[in-house]
Amino acid sequence: MMGEQTRRDRKSWSRAMMAHRLNRFRDTGLVPPLDHGPEEGPRNVALDCGWGRLLFAPTFETTEALVEALRLERPEQRDIAVYIRDPHVVVAAAPQELFLDPSHTYRLDLATYRQAAAKPRGIMIRRLSSREDADAVNNIYLSRKMVPVRPEFFLSRARRNRALIHLVAEDVHTGRVIGTVTGVDHARIGGPGSGIEGSSLWCLAVDPQATRPGVGEALVRHLAEQFQARGAPWLDLSVLHDNEQAIALYEKLGFVRVPCFAVKRKNPINEALFAPPPPDEARLNPYARLIVDEARRRGILVEITDADAGFFRLTYGARSIHCRESLSELTSAVAMSICDDKTVTRRVVARAGVRVPDQIIAGDMEALESFLARYDQVVVKPAKGEQGKGVTVGLSDSDAIMKAIELARTFSDRVLIEEYVEGSDLRLVVIDYKLVAAAIRRPAHIIGDGHTSVRDLIERQSRRRAAATGGESRIPTDEETERCLAEAGVSFDSVLEAGREVVVRRTANLHTGGTIHDVTDHVHPDLVDAAIRAARAIEIPVTGIDFVVQSPYEADYVFIEANERPGLANHEPQPTAQRFIDLLFPHSMPASARATWTGEACSG
Repeated sequence: MMGEQTRRDRKSWSRAMMAHRLNRFRDTGLVPPLDHGPEEGPRNVALDCGWGRLLFAPTFETTEALVEALRLERPEQRDIAVYIRDPHVVVAAAPQELFLDPSHTYRLDLATYRQAAAKPRGIMIRRLSSREDADAVNNIYLSRKMVPVRPEFFLSRARRNRALIHLVAEDVHTGRVIGTVTGVDHARIGGPGSGIEGSSLWCLAVDPQATRPGVGEALVRHLAEQFQARGAPWLDLSVLHDNEQAIALYEKLGFVRVPCFAVKRKNPINEALFAPPPPDEARLNPYARLIVDEARRRGILVEITDADAGFFRLTYGARSIHCRESLSELTSAVAMSICDDKTVTRRVVARAGVRVPDQIIAGDMEALESFLARYDQVVVKPAKGEQGKGVTVGLSDSDAIMKAIELARTFSDRVLIEEYVEGSDLRLVVIDYKLVAAAIRRPAHIIGDGHTSVRDLIERQSRRRAAATGGESRIPTDEETERCLAEAGVSFDSVLEAGREVVVRRTANLHTGGTIHDVTDHVHPDLVDAAIRAARAIEIPVTGIDFVVQSPYEADYVFIEANERPGLANHEPQPTAQRFIDLLFPHSMPASARATWTGEACSG
């Protein structure tokens, strides 16, 4: 008979082997499968993708086991149960917790897939390989309202798990990551008898600021070709049923819809999928919706008072504040009046020691001639207005200036003529007299491909900008665009050689197709100090201060204007909406966050 010591040794050995097995699967990101026979595939397979787990339903023996696995979803994660044969049965097992994902599944037959005849110029597809890549991917995820992934996951666990492929698209001219996609090799996690053959595509996302066409297509093709080389029979993907732009791309590449379904948990991340907002709230623009969503996450009562104009009321306890996007009752009428009149704004901030450009009011021809003698180029803009309407930049010809004055007068009776300062537009979002976000704003531009007309390139870029901003950013095809094209020696009908860039607007406003590039972590402290001094001089608690700078890393600047209702969207990864709600309702902040925010060194 076995001795007591021998039994204890064997139990200890068994526990050690189990611990080793658990650690091995944790390292790969796979949940350890149940024991199975030699002819069976693995059981209860769940792949950790960083943003959540993929639960492969065919490997679960019972509906109950799959539901219990979904209940193990971690906070701030999004688990997805895929390849479910009877989704109605799974949802019925826990109707208060689960919902049927409103997405279509598409499949690409890799046996018949053919590579593109030509690769897109200016884009390099490669593996994610550094912390900088991981940060760039997370910024793209945040801009697309996707769940970010811990950089350590990309750089450690994902590398050890051969089932995962993380690709990035790099702009070869700037070195910037402008897109990403994740692939899952089912053969590495399933095997014979598992019911999960093939491969799948996840998290395809393109930087909304990217101007190069074909980034998404290049990522999909590269991933498909990798799996084709591995011998995978097909590539599957899941896409929301109303994402018409993505579906058009997939169908163009040869994907066909297949009857596969997915189930998710009802959690705050998925709320828009199973509980659409009321009709009024759905009509809010992205700037108002961003704030409303953050308020709801805090448990703050939201009442939409005029959806089309972006008005809403927030109530928390006994405190109630009416807002129009980022303009709230905390901003006084006096501060708003100062921002509304650019001549007054200029005088107020100049008295605070903020550097301002030279400026005159249009109407006196002698003054205009003297002004033009001092400055080679000028800016013409209405004294009152927003979103860059009526602003014409970089004028030197008298006829063009007079025409620009007439355009500006359609927005304001008084028109300003200002010295033109060469440089980049820098927007600094200041909330409660602290810097929250800083971003370089670049004018809309297009990149030629050697066969597409300028007009079509503008229309494509405009569609991408509109899709990325909820319809807020589009490139007009008006006289100002035509003037910019003429300065570059082209017209709407011209065909640009491959790789040539042409600026199609001189102003960098988001509403006319401009793009936003975050520089918060690198902006020069003198610029931050000047922005805060301007905000304090106006006595405005929430504002967007616009400078022209040679570089955000240098101290030189010229003040352009202060915005009383700055757009808080498109500043990912900076927490603009969070800081706005913190200002309105400080007691809705977690205690730890409140201590951090109130103690930050960037306050004025």
